[in-house]
Order: sequence, then structure tokens, then C-alpha cells
Amino acid sequence: MPAAKGSRSSSKKAKKTGSNVFDMFTQKQVAEFKEGFQIMDRDRDGVIDKADLRGTFDEIGRMVSDSELDSMLADAPGPINFTTLLHMFAQRSSGEADDDDVVAAAIRAFEKKPGQIDSEQFRTMLMAFGDKFSNQEVDDAFGQMDVDEDTGMIESDVLVAMLCAGSAKESEEPTA
Repeated sequence: MPAAKGSRSSSKKAKKTGSNVFDMFTQKQVAEFKEGFQIMDRDRDGVIDKADLRGTFDEIGRMVSDSELDSMLADAPGPINFTTLLHMFAQRSSGEADDDDVVAAAIRAFEKKPGQIDSEQFRTMLMAFGDKFSNQEVDDAFGQMDVDEDTGMIESDVLVAMLCAGSAKESEEPTA
């Protein structure tokens, strides 16, 4: 009986360690992160590896080099399971990483070619993943962006500048 009790306490210890990161997010956020993790975990082995990342980037139509994938994987302290991914999100959201760099990297992940984001694909992604946008929310966001009417592309540099450095401009402008 003591052996079972010992394994139970170690199980509780593992849960307690993991629960701290789960407490940093709402249940809805955790569910959305889990959904995103499952989409990225292409081989369903519970760990995101280089092949999983490559498949994810292929699916969104973005070419990525082996060195870029290696760099992404190097951000993790070890194999990227769901709890590790949550810890990484927690570090980013707690200010342990440069927010502007994170925002810029996130926007650039949507680039079809350097500096260009396909607006229709971006619209679809905003409505399908993470804090899912409604049609109206996407329309409102796109109302703030310059979409090239001929190509349907958004200049990612302009979008990054608006999101990262735009707060200073917004505070100077009167709000309606």
C-alpha cells in the first residue's frame, strides 16, 4: 500500500507543477491552445517536433528553412509537449519576452512571400484559430489595414508597424 501511495504523491506532484501554468489561462484559452497543439502535432505522438512544424507551415503555405525550424525548437527547454507549450505561452504573456518581437514574428508567420500576407487566408485563420474572430471583428480589423485591391495582399511590414508602434499614434489621435 505505501508503494501505491508514493506513486500517487509523485503523480500529484506532477499535476501540481503543471497546474500552475494552467491557472495562468482561462479554461477557454487552455482549450484553444490544446486545439492548436493538436493541429500542429501532425503525427499525434504528443510532442511537436521538426516534422510537425514543417507540416504546419506547409499547410498554411509558408516556406520555412531547416534553420528556422531548428531555431523555433531551440526556444523550448526540451521536447515540446502540451504543458511545455503552455509554459512557453505563459513566459511570453508574462513579459519574459519582447512583446514587439513576438507580435512581429506572429504576423510574419502568415506571409505567403516576404512582406506579403494573403488577406483571404489571413481572414480565414483569424476566424478559425485562437481567440476566433467573428465576421464583424475581422471586417473591423481589415478596416484598419491597407489591403491591395488588385492582389488582395496585406503588407506585413505596415501591419507590424501598426500593431507594434501604432500605440503611440493612437494615443495622440482623439477617439470617437
